[in-house]
Amino acid sequence: MVQLIVGQKGKGKTTEILNKVNDEIKSASGNIVFIDKDSEHMYELNNRIRLIDVSNYELENSDQFVGFIAGIISQDHDLQSMYLDGFMKCAKLEGSDVTATIQKLDKLSTKFDINFVISVSLDKSELSEELQDKVLIAL
Repeated sequence: MVQLIVGQKGKGKTTEILNKVNDEIKSASGNIVFIDKDSEHMYELNNRIRLIDVSNYELENSDQFVGFIAGIISQDHDLQSMYLDGFMKCAKLEGSDVTATIQKLDKLSTKFDINFVISVSLDKSELSEELQDKVLIAL
């Protein structure tokens, strides 16, 4: 399942996603990964959550980003959830349509039974019709 936390920059998406991941780890039976554009929030995450700073990897486009996510999934058979903060920056989608990339993540989610929670710096009204039902929180 893919769930989206949407809202313009500065609306509180990061606070929401950090609260959600830290709540989930309390009852998690599998592993949880938090992907971010930097390591700024390292100390706000429970130490059982693996933080991956994508700025350490030379990703150039959204297809490489999806391949990067697939690589993480292939290495962890106990992966339960992935949280993606700053999605548009991490996935190299700033100024682009996010629909196709989120649909690819949705396919990975279904195939490997992994939940994705993604923060997207767009208003709900800016999302395509295909993504409207995936919105968990609109700020």
